[in-house]
Amino acid sequence: MKYRILTREELEELESEFVTFLAANGIPAEDWVKIKEKEVEKSQKLIEVFSDMVFEKILSTVHFLEHRQQDTIRIFRFDEEKITMNGIHIEGKSAIDFTKNQDTNTLVQLYNLNPGKLKIFTAEKRYKEDKLQEIFKLMQSGAQILKNDRLFQTIEQLKTSHP
Repeated sequence: MKYRILTREELEELESEFVTFLAANGIPAEDWVKIKEKEVEKSQKLIEVFSDMVFEKILSTVHFLEHRQQDTIRIFRFDEEKITMNGIHIEGKSAIDFTKNQDTNTLVQLYNLNPGKLKIFTAEKRYKEDKLQEIFKLMQSGAQILKNDRLFQTIEQLKTSHP
């Protein structure tokens, strides 16, 4: 097992894909019912293999993750050799709450109004493990998939315009 077993709800949502997976492995529906009842270990193994396939497919499309806390945003970019992380952190007490999903324009305005309170940070690291494993671990710790690089690029611009 490379990732984790899909939950019952996740499996139910992927029922047609699972049926296709079983058929591709030569297991018709009536045989699956028997396997579930009489060969629990085999049925569990099939679900594990299917779960790993689903995660591989999803994780292979991820290029950016976002992790938000009230006072910090971290955006991770996944390149072939390394992860680059850009972040913004609020120092001290503030009414700003990054968990409220501000858009990039709002973040730029906040930064320009409070340049002393908002700190930009960045880091890079090479993958310690498989790239997809690293993405999975970050998602398990609360990071969410970002569909585009807009926020990452906004922080890049803030880094260069406000040294």
